[in-house]
Amino acid sequence: MVRNVAREIAIHLAYELSFTDQTVKELLDQRLTTESFASLAGEDAIYTEAPNEKQAAYIRRLVTGVEEHAAELDGYISKYAVGWDFARIPLVASAIMRVCMYEILYMPDIPTGAAINEAVEIAKKYETPETVKFMNGILGSFARQECPQE
Repeated sequence: MVRNVAREIAIHLAYELSFTDQTVKELLDQRLTTESFASLAGEDAIYTEAPNEKQAAYIRRLVTGVEEHAAELDGYISKYAVGWDFARIPLVASAIMRVCMYEILYMPDIPTGAAINEAVEIAKKYETPETVKFMNGILGSFARQECPQE
């Protein structure tokens, strides 16, 4: 499993947090198992291989971080979603942007450009071209304004 697949799995889990009563730890403990991946493999090819220890740690760090910083990340999305009410933004798009912003803010080993490019590529799989363009604009503005040294 490569990092972009682990990132996409983290986005799925960050999205799922919107619909569950489980804590982030409970969700991760349940989903990051060989059995869970085997049951989902038929639905999506990203689940054909369960993560190794390093990949699982990366997924846990992303999903836990997104959950812990949700209000901050949503504030940034709202700030740069000019002319859009946050409630109108698709939940998958929000999950993708939250993961990307978390990586930019809290994972300095991941280049800003790489985080944005990966987010846009993943968004193309799940969102309309208009939404992808909108997300790219938000993430670009966020990076320029909040991380100008990049």
